Amino acid sequence: MPRRLPSKLLVANRGEIACRIIGTARRLGIATVAVHSDADASARHVREADERVRIGPAPAAESYLDVRRLLAAATAHGATMLHPGYGFLAESADLAEACAAASVTFVGPPPAAMRLLGDKAAAKALALREGVPVVTGTVAATADLALLAVEAEKVGFPLMVKASAGGGGRGMRRVTRSDELAAALDGARREAEAAFGDGRLLLERAIDDPRHVEVQVFGDAHGNVVHLFERECSLQRRHQKVIEEAPAPGMSDGLRARLTDAAVRLARAAGYRGAGTVEFLVEGGTLAPGAPFYFIEANARLQVEHPVTEAITGLDLVEWQIRVAAGEPLPLAQPEIRRDGHAIEARVCAEDPARDFAPGAGRIVTLHWPTADGLRIDGGFADGDRVPPDYDSLIAKAVAHATDRDSARQRLAAWLDEAVVLGVPSNLAFLAALLRHPEVRQGRLGTGLIGRDAAALTRPPADIRSAVARGVGLLLDAERGASERAGDGRSPWDATDGFQLGGVRRVRRTVLAAGETVEVETGGFAEGRWQVALDGVDRPTNPVATAGTAVYDPENLRALVLDRGHQVEVRWARRAAGEGSDDGAADLRAPITGRVARLAVAAGDEISKGA
Repeated sequence: MPRRLPSKLLVANRGEIACRIIGTARRLGIATVAVHSDADASARHVREADERVRIGPAPAAESYLDVRRLLAAATAHGATMLHPGYGFLAESADLAEACAAASVTFVGPPPAAMRLLGDKAAAKALALREGVPVVTGTVAATADLALLAVEAEKVGFPLMVKASAGGGGRGMRRVTRSDELAAALDGARREAEAAFGDGRLLLERAIDDPRHVEVQVFGDAHGNVVHLFERECSLQRRHQKVIEEAPAPGMSDGLRARLTDAAVRLARAAGYRGAGTVEFLVEGGTLAPGAPFYFIEANARLQVEHPVTEAITGLDLVEWQIRVAAGEPLPLAQPEIRRDGHAIEARVCAEDPARDFAPGAGRIVTLHWPTADGLRIDGGFADGDRVPPDYDSLIAKAVAHATDRDSARQRLAAWLDEAVVLGVPSNLAFLAALLRHPEVRQGRLGTGLIGRDAAALTRPPADIRSAVARGVGLLLDAERGASERAGDGRSPWDATDGFQLGGVRRVRRTVLAAGETVEVETGGFAEGRWQVALDGVDRPTNPVATAGTAVYDPENLRALVLDRGHQVEVRWARRAAGEGSDDGAADLRAPITGRVARLAVAAGDEISKGA
């Protein structure tokens, strides 16, 4: 007999996926316990859960990756089920076994299936036994670089170096020539050891610009295994998925049948239970019935892109996970699973595409998601929340669903145009440009597309003068507000509007905008706007035009303006010490968020200018 659904569930994750799980659990009448590190003490998932518990400091290894602390939290709060989400410990057989020992139901596959499919070498060997095509290369994984160098000559160049454990593109390198191999092997092994604690590697023939197609599978404890169709994940940057859609554009019925059959056979052979994904590369650029395809890996967990499958099937995969974990059979048999329309998902991240996608962190000053029919937003942040530097930079996922692909694509691009993220950089404009790329419009997708056209897709606006003027207007507003707070606002000596007899006095000032020094002229405030000129041309600073897409950030003394999806930061320039600065201070800014590894000076050292 199926067990009853739990009364309380612990969510062993954070961000948007934690909020997503909490929402489904609430609909099912299940109370939730959120765990959080010190960096997430006031995060949205913590606010939305019924109960919350601190599990450690910011580093993931001391909090979200600590199995002992997670199980202690579940036991202390009476949670009889644990959902790992994705990332972190979602594919940890050790966590699944620890849950069983603590009488906590793990939402995921059995440990044996997880170990089999979570290891690329073992999964590849299983695929070969099941007659599923795999990419030519090594079958056994090893950390012996000398042995790998010998095997590389047999595989031939170009080839791919891949970590046997984990996923997400970590421990993966493309090698085009033999003289690049040693550095690639060393770098991949070190990255794999750091990310997964396993430095074993595989080598595979490189397939240039393939289609990346994955199949969603689901199994239960009663021997049932089904598929929920395929997803297209070819739009990638550095092996990281950027935009996903379902169904795959141009997918023929013949190839779909071959892919889904192979995926179900692999899942059944592994004794799989719960949600999983079987991933394939399709060679040749088209998804014709006879197109050659190769199994590359299986993900023994829920995927980030699962909402597109939910959109076309009308199903809640998290609910399915919970019911299957509770011992229930799959809610539907294969013939009962239908698909409707087309769905596309974009991952909105705190990153700066113009600076090689450098990750961003900090307080989100303004966040606005437009609402429209056929749109779903899975988000993990709200106004005022902080994006910590310690974890993934994903802010939200936007999913557009429509009757056909082009309608879904246009709907999502229009949403990206109207969305507002200020306070941290975002990839809104990049995503919109990608959706409007001619090859994407036509469904001619490949894993190399973004790399080929990265310069055009990430190019910031050529002219940001209007954005700078709007930012200067906000800086002037802030100055006037500070002056009025300092006095009673009635003395002419408190005025900051540049008044003088004989006309408005123009003041020449310097601002830093998008990292560049810009000279501006400021005048008075009249008819609801400041007079601001750049290059001798007056620019509008009307607050009506500024509302919603520009904001003053008092915490960092800066104005933030959204210009065609790009965040433009504007602040008064400060001179360095020794150049007439008021306080002798200078701004020191790291190019990206990171950890201080070394200081080249010590207290008491004398430093000369220019050192």
